[in-house]
Amino acid sequence: MQQKKLFVERVPNYVGGQWKASANPEHVAITNPATGEALGSVPMGAAKDVDDAVRAAKAAFPAWRELPAQARARYLYAFREKMEAHFDELLSICTQEHGKTLEESKGDVRRGIDNVEVACGMPSLMLREGGALEQIAGGIDSHSVRQPMGVFAIIAPYNFPSMVPFWFLPYAIASGNTVVVKPSEQVPFSQLRLFELLHECGLPPGVVNMVNGARDVVNGIVEHKDIAGVSFVGSSPVAEHVYTRCGATGKRVQALGGAKNFGVVMDDCDWDKTVANVVDSSMGCAGQRCLALSVVIGVGKAYAELEKRLPEALAKVKVGNGMEPGVTMGPVISARHRERVLAYIDKGVREGAKLVVDGRGFTVPSLPKGHWVGPTLFTDVKPEMTVAREEIFGPVVCLMHAKDIDEALAIVKAHPLANASSIYTSNGGHARRWCKDVDASMVGVNIGVAAPMAFFGFGGAKGSFYGDLKAHGREQVAFYTQNKTSIVRWW
Repeated sequence: MQQKKLFVERVPNYVGGQWKASANPEHVAITNPATGEALGSVPMGAAKDVDDAVRAAKAAFPAWRELPAQARARYLYAFREKMEAHFDELLSICTQEHGKTLEESKGDVRRGIDNVEVACGMPSLMLREGGALEQIAGGIDSHSVRQPMGVFAIIAPYNFPSMVPFWFLPYAIASGNTVVVKPSEQVPFSQLRLFELLHECGLPPGVVNMVNGARDVVNGIVEHKDIAGVSFVGSSPVAEHVYTRCGATGKRVQALGGAKNFGVVMDDCDWDKTVANVVDSSMGCAGQRCLALSVVIGVGKAYAELEKRLPEALAKVKVGNGMEPGVTMGPVISARHRERVLAYIDKGVREGAKLVVDGRGFTVPSLPKGHWVGPTLFTDVKPEMTVAREEIFGPVVCLMHAKDIDEALAIVKAHPLANASSIYTSNGGHARRWCKDVDASMVGVNIGVAAPMAFFGFGGAKGSFYGDLKAHGREQVAFYTQNKTSIVRWW
């Protein structure tokens, strides 16, 4: 695949169908995490940017909601075709700004397209969420419909630049709302290109808007009186903040937070496939994904086998520039994040975990400016250790021991986060027990990245999710619409 050099001197906002500079003159430079090459700069944003975007979205809402659902869906059909036509370009942008491999970027962009496809069925989805019943009492009929609510905001993280905003945007606009998207200030270029493609689809001005920035923009969104609801993905502390402020200001909110995902390995698993899958899950995207297995529990004799096999498998991970063939893991997102990951590794050593594979000194000689952390493995990890409790969000996997499945389940249930969990086994009873009793609401059986498809709900439990209705599919229809029930009698 031929690389298209990415450079945007200053990323603009998209407001009311036009490209506009931020009201805040402060911009931050962004570089390729693997090469250190300049990619451009992004504005830090201001509350005025949010005001302008919300005003445009609010003005566009009355006419947009009156458009038939099938007519709204046709814009998404057109957008889907543009995403397919520009697929390779979108992969290149994603890899250059984030650092993940091209293969990983394929999944990023493809999952975004998947959600656009599901939202194209909005006429049927809204019909399914409604209902009617005649003669509920003498001469009285009743029916319920789903109605759009107004302006919704989307606050996205850095780890999936193409995909995560499209967990939300297609459903919000197809159901008749208008939106304001805030991409992560660390990866603004994928959304910039996608909004260029949305613009080409001829959507009425103000239906979709994009505001770049950081904390001031997030706070401007959660405090804005004309925003009906917020969809957020990020760390659990920020998710809790967004949830709390949205509640205080009367907004709907779905806030997907952080993760500490546990994978449990039984000694009756398929060993070759299990180890390969664990490594792919924990090292994919350099561990910067909310579904990565960051703690692996070896049950009984499985612990010793994992202790032997995992170092050998991690040694085969090829780290480098994700644009290059054969590379299976890229850098972490920034120098700051690299230091954060390294600090966690240091703390694991101090707290007594055994560092079997050490990624702290890893370098790629041809790319000295890259933010490199090599594959890292701790063994003899205890549940109370920091590396077992806190989300590291890097290529670090911790190996624990449990004597049986009951102890493994107790360890996992004691953790305050519950995003995803997996079990590796050939025993149906063990698999059923895990699916039934684990707290995480996304569960894999012999699957290391338990990512639901776009027509199933996506979101965690406990401290990994704040709100009621999750991302994807039918739950999005309920989140972005208000149910209205009419009780009708004709004299």
